[in-house]
Order: sequence, then structure tokens, then C-alpha cells
Amino acid sequence: TLCLDPADVAKKITSKTKAIIPVHMCGAQARITEIVKLADHRGIPVIEDTAQSCGGRLQDKALGSFGKMGCFSFDSVKTLTAGEGGMVITGDKDLYAKASEYHDHGHDHNPKVPRGLEKRSFIGVNFRMSELQGAVALAQFRKLESVILPAQRKNKARIKEALAKMDQITFREIPDPEGDTGTFVTFFLPTAEKARAFNKAMAEAGAGAIYWYDNYWHYYEQWEHLLEGKSLMRTGYPFKGESGQGRGSYSKDALPKTAEILSRTLSIAINIHMDQQIPKIISAIENAAKAI
Repeated sequence: TLCLDPADVAKKITSKTKAIIPVHMCGAQARITEIVKLADHRGIPVIEDTAQSCGGRLQDKALGSFGKMGCFSFDSVKTLTAGEGGMVITGDKDLYAKASEYHDHGHDHNPKVPRGLEKRSFIGVNFRMSELQGAVALAQFRKLESVILPAQRKNKARIKEALAKMDQITFREIPDPEGDTGTFVTFFLPTAEKARAFNKAMAEAGAGAIYWYDNYWHYYEQWEHLLEGKSLMRTGYPFKGESGQGRGSYSKDALPKTAEILSRTLSIAINIHMDQQIPKIISAIENAAKAI
């Protein structure tokens, strides 16, 4: 699935676990019902990262609504975009109020008094979106189910059909294919060498894929700031505690199963304006098949 493995999550829970944050990667679902069931049994809240899967569903229930909170991104490359910003959803009124106040300097948002006279229960930060970004996001949200998702799914189906003809290609497991947003076509090659060769051939044909293993944004082996424990603070926080003791470290071999899977993984990003690109992508796929 390219998402959290519930069985592995169960092994890693300790007395220090404050929350479980599954990411619905590349437009499709994590095994969220299993994760929530496990978390509920241990009394641990689940916070869903739905940044890449806005509009996705599992058994007709919206992703982001299974856990205590769901987090969404409106970044420029997301399904629903306002250029920047995002949203948090929750069915818990207390959490909603705290999140609303925290993202706006701690203001309690009392409509009966001027903003400058509002009270603050705690110190907050400034994570506000602008009204303009909010208006753009709302306009796109109204088209999500009727325009954006159907177009993405149609374009994905055309590309996946071409990939399915290749003997050495397999596809990621999607718990509920009907609830997939169609944001990416993700597939696996038998080895890392073949994945690199396939992508190189596609790129030479003018339609390269995403090779996640070398991706600087999404794969922790490329995050030198995390691996080296770099911090802006003199204390070294969050990598070190108040007395200077280590609070944990990361190494490139920390997730061997993830590394093996991602070394063979390629994705093709999908959007709603691809009619002229798709023939070129399919031609690149056919040429790449000859390279392996």
C-alpha cells in the first residue's frame, strides 16, 4: 500500500507513544480501519495525514474522518489546491476549538468583542490562510466530486491500462480501488536496477516517472537534517533533551522493508489536463518496456 503496516505499528507502540499518524500516500488509502482499531484498543489517538488523498474514501467513508483529526494540504501540487495552505477536520468540538485558536495566535474568536480584546487561553502561532486562498479552495472543493476526481480517475485508467500489458510490472495494493483519488499511478519493477532503467528510458522519451528512492522530499534516506540531527536550537531539540541527552536518532538502515520496496517503485503523477500528454506517456512506457 506504501502506507503504514498495522502489524508493524503494533510492534512499535510504547508507553511514550502519544499518537499514530498514518499517511494516505499517493492518493489512496492506508489500512486505516485496522490502524484505528489497534489505536483505540490502546487508547492512542489517530491523526490522519490526508495531504495527498483529498477526496479519497474507504468503503464510502471519507479519508481524514476515521481518526481524531484529519489533516489536508492545498499546496500547488495537491488534488485540491489554493497555491498554499491546508485544513484540519475533526468531529471533536474541543479539539476543533483548540486547533482554531492555536493556529491564530491563541485568539478565542469571540464574535462579541473586537479582535484586539479577545482572550487567549494559551500561546498560539500564525498558521492562518488568507481569505483569498480560502475562497479559491472552496471553489475547487465544490468541483472535487463532479470534475476533478472523475477526470483524474479517467486519466489514471488510461495509463494503467498501458502499464498492465507489461509482464514485469505489478501495482500497489489499494484497499478500496473505488475510493482511490487517481492522483498517481504507482507500480513496481522486479529490481531496483530495472526500475532505474525503466525510468531512464521513459525520461529519454520525454515522459519520466517519479523514482521515490531518490526523492529528496518524500524519502527519509535523503533527509540529511534528520539523519544528522541538525537543529536550529542550541540545545539540539528535538534530537536532544534539556540536559543534552539524546532523544533518539535515525539511520539509513532503519526501515529495510521500506527501502527495498521504494527502490523498485515508480509513480506517474496524474492531473485533469493530460489529454495531450497521455499518448506521449503511453509511448514512453512502451519504449521503456524494451529497456528491461
